[in-house]
Amino acid sequence: MDGAGESRLGGGSGGNGGGGDGSVGVQIRQTRRLPDFLQSVNLKYVKLGYHYVISNLLALCLFPLAVVISVEASQMNPDDLRQLWIHLQYNLVSIVTCSAILVFGLTVYVMTRPRPVYLVDFSCYLPPDHLKAPFTRFMDHSRLTGDFEDSALEFQRKILERSGLGEDTYVPEAMHHVPPRISMAAAREEAEQVMFGALDNLFANTSVNPKDIGILVVNCSLFNPTPSLSAMIVNKYKLRGNIRSYNLGGMGCSAGVIAVDLAKDMLLVHRKTYAVVVSTENITQNWYFGNKKSMLIPNCLFRVGGSAVLLSNKSSDKRRSKYRLVHVVRTHRGADDKAFRCVYQEQDDTGRTGVSLSKDLMAIAGETLKTNITTLGPLVLPISEQILFFVTLVVKKLFNGKVKPYIPDFKLAFEHFCIHAGGRAVIDELEKNLQLSPVHVEASRMTLHRFGNTSSSSIWYELAYIEAKGRMRRGNRVWQIAFGSGFKCNSAIWEALRNVKPSKNSPWEDCIEKYPVTLTY
Repeated sequence: MDGAGESRLGGGSGGNGGGGDGSVGVQIRQTRRLPDFLQSVNLKYVKLGYHYVISNLLALCLFPLAVVISVEASQMNPDDLRQLWIHLQYNLVSIVTCSAILVFGLTVYVMTRPRPVYLVDFSCYLPPDHLKAPFTRFMDHSRLTGDFEDSALEFQRKILERSGLGEDTYVPEAMHHVPPRISMAAAREEAEQVMFGALDNLFANTSVNPKDIGILVVNCSLFNPTPSLSAMIVNKYKLRGNIRSYNLGGMGCSAGVIAVDLAKDMLLVHRKTYAVVVSTENITQNWYFGNKKSMLIPNCLFRVGGSAVLLSNKSSDKRRSKYRLVHVVRTHRGADDKAFRCVYQEQDDTGRTGVSLSKDLMAIAGETLKTNITTLGPLVLPISEQILFFVTLVVKKLFNGKVKPYIPDFKLAFEHFCIHAGGRAVIDELEKNLQLSPVHVEASRMTLHRFGNTSSSSIWYELAYIEAKGRMRRGNRVWQIAFGSGFKCNSAIWEALRNVKPSKNSPWEDCIEKYPVTLTY
């Protein structure tokens, strides 16, 4: 754009008198823009200074007071100290009463404060290479099934090219056959491979005995057999008989955060135990073989994946844990009919079942995110940002309804962002609305490229990417944002307890050197 601007300006000057005028025109353009540049730089430093002053306001106020007290204390002589002691003796009852109240208050605080929940480690499933689905193979198999019209095939091809997915994503074993071998047994096999693959690696990396697990939460939206997926895990690892197990179904791509929230609530009640959260989605029985475009999009985006997370409320696990759970904020807009139906499993006119995505999806996601961060903001944003937001809101209400609302800078609250890799449009919208830089959404874009949309487990592949890049430092905060049917937006905030290194057998272990890649749409 700048180059085009210079050409136009030079051309206009040339019309007035040749090439020399053209060069003068460019110099004038640069001179006029210099004050704007300086103004933006000054504004940046003013804002940084403002944030520093507000964030350290208490320290800045207490420092002069501490200096005054120190000066006064240095001027006290033995007689002053004796008088102070006599004064305290005459007020012994008041001192004892105040001390008792202080001790009682501290005791109540210690007894009632929420116990910390630690993330000991997590694992993401890496499917075998023979399950990879390059675009050419995907389109060839779709054509050979004979179920899709030419227009539907062309639509899928265009979606794939613009999706942000790469050539190394995975589809289940059943979909590699022509015709696809869709059955309950094949769906169970997919679920077992994903869940057990992630859990085997998790238990190996943490050296935790499966019988020590006291709480198990499994989430999978579209595949809910009997016995349940959680029962399959109990049977496989011979978990203890009094385990508290839960199976969450139909809750969409945000169910992973919901599962973490449920596990957290259980850990606050049951002392000194472990909780395992397994997040996955099943594709085998949920591939759409019709021609309705809104129901074909999931075929192009969803891929095989799953995660297993080990949580603990044991204080002895703090030293070896990676993260501490800080906040979970959940938003549900199911009361609104449009939001409720924007991601909807149904049958098309020919009776074929699939998941339909509404054209209003992105607008509804934006509104749901707005509601979610309205709750999250006061919990995580520095006071400086909260003041700016409040002042802008008051000005907008009292003086001018057209005043542009202030968008808080969440980069001041978080070092890392794990945005659900639901698709390129989702990542683009959040990057724009939250004013993030490309590096902040790199983990999400690269996860979408390497693994596709793995539903509720995608935020864990993204966290694994950040670890594999060596970017997670002690004290860093990471924001996991997930969207799901219903319609829901859920956030989980974690704080790194140490400089986190990638765990053994990370899903990025064999390819992290290749990333980030340049994406072309």
